[in-house]
Amino acid sequence: MIKSASIRNIFLAPFALWAVLFVVVPFVVIAWYGLTNDDGVFSFSSLAMITRPGYFKALIFSLLLALVSTAACVVIAYPLCLILLEKTGNTRDMLVALCVVPLLIQSLLLTMAVQTILEKNGVLNQFLRLLSLPDIYVLNTPFAIVLGMVVNFLPYAILPIFIALSKIDQSVIEAARDLGASQWQTFRHVQLPLSLPGAVSAITLVFIPSLTTFFISALLGGNKILLIGNVIEQAFTAGYDFHIGSALSMVLMIFVIANMFLTIRFDTTEEAS
Repeated sequence: MIKSASIRNIFLAPFALWAVLFVVVPFVVIAWYGLTNDDGVFSFSSLAMITRPGYFKALIFSLLLALVSTAACVVIAYPLCLILLEKTGNTRDMLVALCVVPLLIQSLLLTMAVQTILEKNGVLNQFLRLLSLPDIYVLNTPFAIVLGMVVNFLPYAILPIFIALSKIDQSVIEAARDLGASQWQTFRHVQLPLSLPGAVSAITLVFIPSLTTFFISALLGGNKILLIGNVIEQAFTAGYDFHIGSALSMVLMIFVIANMFLTIRFDTTEEAS
């Protein structure tokens, strides 16, 4: 027993070292800069910067776009997963693999692809011109940013929802159909409640990167739309103000931790019930 515990500790050592170097140490550094001033004295002055109109507006707008993109991903993922469940064998495996392929492509490349489609002489407008339709200019708008988030993070919503739906006992669904429930009623009263843990995981996996992203809004929003991620990135790289950048990162971290706490609380409630 002691030997197995020591072996387990040996295998856990690399992960513990990784967590200390890349999680604990950066968090301590951010907390130090965020809670001190230029003289190294403890101060909340940097944290108070979030109350400035420009920073506060960027934070609220980031939350709004993150919520919209998360809702869009979940709404798109559910019917897609239901369609995948109707397939069998190699067809289902191939379709699921196609849904996972975007995870293997760098997010920056996906965002640049969306930018190429939406730009003034991009694929979308060229297609509309072939149909003699007017051009659509959506680049550098909130819609373009949300579209970029959906393209990048939709697979993170599909996988947990698909797994949750696939674990539902098929006999339960068949029983609902035998009792006269329509396809919509079966989904609403059987599949949706039983797949809520997967939906909550999907919300977490999409909301956090949507809230913290900065390159998507930089490419698809231009300089017209700044999210809190862009403000933090500029504070570190352009302004070289580590105190403000760290303080804003701590504010953003509060929302991330709150989201994770709610997810854990929901999972605990589901297990208890």
